[in-house]
Amino acid sequence: MLAGLLTPDSGQVLLNGQDVTDRPARERATNMVFQDLVLFPHMSVAENVGYGLARSGVTEPERGQRVEDALALVNLAGFGDRDPSDLSGGQRQRVALARALVNDPAILLLDEPLASLDRALREDMQAEFRRIQRDSDTTFLYVTHDQESAMSMSDRVAVMRDGRIVNVGPPRQLYTDPQTRFVASFLGDATLLDGDVIRREGPDVVVQTGAGPLRADADAASYAVGDTVTVAVRPEAVTLGGGDLTGTVTDVAYKGFYEEATVDCSGAELVVRRERNTAAPDTAASADGGTDLPFRVGETVELGVSRAVLVRDERR
Repeated sequence: MLAGLLTPDSGQVLLNGQDVTDRPARERATNMVFQDLVLFPHMSVAENVGYGLARSGVTEPERGQRVEDALALVNLAGFGDRDPSDLSGGQRQRVALARALVNDPAILLLDEPLASLDRALREDMQAEFRRIQRDSDTTFLYVTHDQESAMSMSDRVAVMRDGRIVNVGPPRQLYTDPQTRFVASFLGDATLLDGDVIRREGPDVVVQTGAGPLRADADAASYAVGDTVTVAVRPEAVTLGGGDLTGTVTDVAYKGFYEEATVDCSGAELVVRRERNTAAPDTAASADGGTDLPFRVGETVELGVSRAVLVRDERR
């Protein structure tokens, strides 16, 4: 709809304050990088990048300079005469990006452009995209199902569900203060617990959950004792030992620089992570042949929760 390829059923599409709802795609100051890139195989890199300029009637001298500038922006200076089939996946991504940016769009639309890359190359390209966005000073609208990419690349994130935006804000805000149950579970790991407000403590409320009482960040004035609510608990907010909760370890997983354990607290499962000191590798072995972890399945442990957040439950 922003590109002009679909017409909205209702409402308006505004670009820089102007209503472009009925404006055809060719008359909008938008460009798109597609998931499959669609580079022209019969054209050189320079011809691919300059195609839109040529169609717009830009003269050859100006077109040549703008193509050179665009290739330099994406670190492909000197690649103009190459064939797209001779490039790596990351290089083809940058050609597609240069082709979109060379027309100086008001907004660049990116449709899962890194989905086909392996993890290492995808992470490299994420850093490249951030640099290119800063250097070009162009607004990027980046659509992805990869939560990690969305969180690491964006200044502002909009989470959509069933065609509607359910939460929007800076990535840190969405992670630490999600507005709904769906957003809390969609962005990172979270244990979601239902419970009743049993009292207020300053600006917060204490919620009696299946795991035990939890103090949750909230505007206490918005909640009354007895209200049924949902709280979200991130793994990093759960500490091992010295807390008010008691449970039994039901599962342990080694994740490299940290271990992760699932703890059953009266039928409610909390996830706790514990970082490892990687300065010296473990030499002891556990009974199942793995490394010697600080958690043991079947062990009874005490847990503390430093922070829980109230979220809206869409089911109620």
